[in-house]
Amino acid sequence: MSAVPGTPAAPAAPVLQPDLTAGSGFRTLFYKEMLRFWKVGFQTVAAPVVTAVLYLLIFAHVLEGRVTVYGSIPYTAFLIPGLMMMSMLQNAFANASSSLMQSRVTGNLVFMLLPPITHWEFFWAYVLAAVVRGLVVGTSIYVVALFFTGPHFAAPWWMLVFGLLGSAIMAVLGLIAGIWAEKF
Repeated sequence: MSAVPGTPAAPAAPVLQPDLTAGSGFRTLFYKEMLRFWKVGFQTVAAPVVTAVLYLLIFAHVLEGRVTVYGSIPYTAFLIPGLMMMSMLQNAFANASSSLMQSRVTGNLVFMLLPPITHWEFFWAYVLAAVVRGLVVGTSIYVVALFFTGPHFAAPWWMLVFGLLGSAIMAVLGLIAGIWAEKF
């Protein structure tokens, strides 16, 4: 009914209105990708950390007294950044490629392409989720490695820049591999 007698009533708004604002598809796909690797965090975060710690234990134990690195830097402190970067790059690549391949194999990639989402939103959601996974793994390895040696930062901002850019490059390569691959 209208509030004023004699005037027509306004049409009722639909009960469910989709959010078609710019960026809503990106946020939703990014959230989905983040949930995908957090739900199996033991496999996606803890397993790479355990692997890196095993590398650290074995190589540091075997080579600590036998290898000299730049005079005063202990071998363990020299080994940790390489293990961090290796794990970050592997996990960024694996996140993007396996997510896209799983979507293709299970057949739900079609349903992700149906909503109004631009190719840039699709691209950035996958890449940023992979970068986040890489950074989480690298940070976790660093926190665990603090039990073995103290922090040695020569250039912490460069460390962050290389971690971000390296993870982003590997995430893009992972997307390309996920698109190009025919099977696992």
